[in-house]
Amino acid sequence: MDSSEFIDRVRADNETALDRLGSEKALVATTRAALDRETVLETAAEAEARAAATFETWADDEADDEARAAFAEAGDRERDHSERVSALGEVGAVNPSPDDLHEHLRGLDDTVARVGAGLVARPLVASRSLLQVINFFVNEGDNAAAETFRDLRAETDEQVETGAALLDAVCESDDDRKRAAVAAGEAIDAAYAEYADSLDSLGIDPKPVC
Repeated sequence: MDSSEFIDRVRADNETALDRLGSEKALVATTRAALDRETVLETAAEAEARAAATFETWADDEADDEARAAFAEAGDRERDHSERVSALGEVGAVNPSPDDLHEHLRGLDDTVARVGAGLVARPLVASRSLLQVINFFVNEGDNAAAETFRDLRAETDEQVETGAALLDAVCESDDDRKRAAVAAGEAIDAAYAEYADSLDSLGIDPKPVC
C-alpha cells in the first residue's frame, strides 16, 4: 500500500464521518451556533493553536528523527496558521486546550499511530472544517478572509500527502500501515463524536436530512 493508496483507504473507511464533518453543520457545531465573525475567527485560531501544541509536544519526545522533524515542521505551520487567522480580526488570547480530537492525539506515543492519526487524519478533518469557514466568509462578502482560509486549507491538504509519504519511512511492514490506518480512523471517530455531541446538545440531528 503506497501513500496515495493509504489516503484512499482512510477516506473510504471513514467516508460517512468525513462527509458529515464537512457539512454545513460543522461550523454550527464548533462555534456552538454563534455564527458571527468574531466567534468564527476565534474558533479557527484556537483550532490551529491546539494543533500546534499537539505537534510541538510530539516533537519534544519523538524518538524517530524523520517523524520528529515532521512534527516540528507541522507545529511551526499550525502556529503560523493561528497567527494568520488572529491577524484577520480582534481575536483575543487563543486557548490551545485540547478538544476531543487533540485529547486523543496527545495520548498517542507510538510513531506509526502518530503519523497516521496526526499527519493524515487530522488534516483530513481540518480541511473540511476550513471549507465551511471559507464558505462563511464568502457569504459575508469578506473576500480577503476567504482567500486567507483558502491558503490555509491548501497547506492543510498538502499535509495529508506529506504525512502519508512519511509512512514509507516509519512503517516497516504492511501490519504497520494497517495500524496507521486504524489510528487514523480512531482520530476521525474522536472528531466526529464531539461534532455529533455538540449538535445533539443544540437539538440538531448530526445526520443529513434527506
